[in-house]
Amino acid sequence: MKKTHIGFIALLLLAILLIAGWMGFKEQASETDFDVVVFGGEPEGVAAAVSAARNGSKTLLISEDDSLGGLMTDGMLNFLDVSSDKNGNPANAGIFAEWHEMVGGQVGFDIETAEKAFHQLVDEEDNLTLMKETQITETVKEGKRLSAIGLTEASGESRTVTAKRFIDSTKDGDLAVKAGAPYFTGGGDMNLEDRKMAVTLMIHLKGVDWEGLQKASKEGVFGGGEVSGNVAWGYGDLHFDYKAHYAKDTRLRGLNIVRQSDGTIVINALQIFGVDGLDPASKKAAIEMGKEETRYIVEFLRNKFPGFEEAEVASYPEELYIRETRHIKAEYQLPLSDVWENKDHWDSIGFGAYPVDEQATSIDDYGAIYSDPVQYAIPFRSLVPQNVDGLLVASKAAGYSSLAAGSARVLPTGMTAGEAAGAAAAISINEDMSLREMSKDKAAIKKLQRTLKEQGANLYSFDLGYSYEGEWFYPEVRTLLNLGLVKGAYENKLPVEKPMVEQAFANVLMHGANRISTPEAEKIRINLDAMQGLVAADQELSRDKAAELILAFNGITAETESPWDLAVKEGFVDNTIAKRLKEDRPLTGAEAYYLIGKALKKIQ
Repeated sequence: MKKTHIGFIALLLLAILLIAGWMGFKEQASETDFDVVVFGGEPEGVAAAVSAARNGSKTLLISEDDSLGGLMTDGMLNFLDVSSDKNGNPANAGIFAEWHEMVGGQVGFDIETAEKAFHQLVDEEDNLTLMKETQITETVKEGKRLSAIGLTEASGESRTVTAKRFIDSTKDGDLAVKAGAPYFTGGGDMNLEDRKMAVTLMIHLKGVDWEGLQKASKEGVFGGGEVSGNVAWGYGDLHFDYKAHYAKDTRLRGLNIVRQSDGTIVINALQIFGVDGLDPASKKAAIEMGKEETRYIVEFLRNKFPGFEEAEVASYPEELYIRETRHIKAEYQLPLSDVWENKDHWDSIGFGAYPVDEQATSIDDYGAIYSDPVQYAIPFRSLVPQNVDGLLVASKAAGYSSLAAGSARVLPTGMTAGEAAGAAAAISINEDMSLREMSKDKAAIKKLQRTLKEQGANLYSFDLGYSYEGEWFYPEVRTLLNLGLVKGAYENKLPVEKPMVEQAFANVLMHGANRISTPEAEKIRINLDAMQGLVAADQELSRDKAAELILAFNGITAETESPWDLAVKEGFVDNTIAKRLKEDRPLTGAEAYYLIGKALKKIQ
């Protein structure tokens, strides 16, 4: 009896040891082998990882920093660019709405609370592992499929992590680029790859009298401002009244202010120009310049803005707010015209609704609003990079044109894209379907859309009108929109009924030729100086003058017949415009845009 008892105990101990060994192996495997790996601790990355985990995938979230939230926390961007859909509801819901409620549900939030909320979302998911202070060193591909990544942790330890699906939620598309996805920088899709939008160093102050600020706002200080709850904005005269210390490199625009619960405030207003967001040395120099300029700004506000008399710098952000670096080329590159047209897509995974905001690129530039949409769809195809399988991109580096990104880059839209990417990764695994196959499969997309709705996403089909819908000239205006040659501002209006002047007409043609990357456009650029020589700057544009300029644009001179007749003969004028212009007369904006659009399409 005693021997039997001892034998049973021995067997039990052996079983426990075997189970412990198996558990140890499973734990080790869980550190290197996952269903879904999300690279990037930005808000979009948190949303992607949480969504993948909730859909049953064993998920790893990798943050390069020692925190979560990236731009919202390390960059101190705590004034949200929120927008509403056509029904007046928040355009972005789901995981973004969960997080937003956790931080108070207002436009402005406390940075410390935001980081805690991101951690809480991650910590509540059993399927989700978090690695911080971890860098990617290499990618491993099987054919075109990304299958593993090499990592180095803060301790210096290296490891290789495998996964069935990867999601890049870095600000710059770092994983996608390392894996071989094609991309362009800046406005490279318009031959403006060296364009650098202003970056911002947030200004964090203590000692500000909020009541004094409210009173000064009502009294019109610097043009006046609006105060609502814990946020204030406006004060547009600061554009001109504040003289920057680094006058060639920085400027103070109107203030966006958030008051935190500890009484400190964070201001989004300092623009720093000429910064390469992909160059660590350039970013470091910009931070130091921004810190120095901040001290001059604080001194100015103490003397000129009631409520700031006792203001002091509370701290400096660890990173810059960089609005644009890389744009990954995707299965569908969302164009500006989709935003203008409030366009829905069959593979919609959420909405964008923020104005298309192109920030200034120099102290002589004040930026532009190209369009203010009601809402538009973010297609799943825009998250699927070209040339790399097993990978989605869910960040401001996703598959948007450089112009459309002026709207789609905002963080609520980014978190919507992240949530969709996480769910899609899980579904594609369960369906044994590649992400590229999924991007073309209507049944799979329907399942993704149902899943997102069940998770609380704001997602439905819609059909909305837009400015100049159905107008005879709009197809050519679309061409100009997508090249950034016309700007509708918040009203989505163009000067289509006003007379066009010769110089404006020539300018649009010249900019268009310079923004098109084709051999035909390169040849045309040789003719631009000659065309410019025919322009009378303030003269209203006539039909025949427009024809002469278009001919010169193409290197043709009308020597023996009228420019208009020759332009018709050469195919630069079609029946649509010809029947409207039967005689020589001044042209409206619509007529001029139509002729320009036709001329540019021939060289695209």
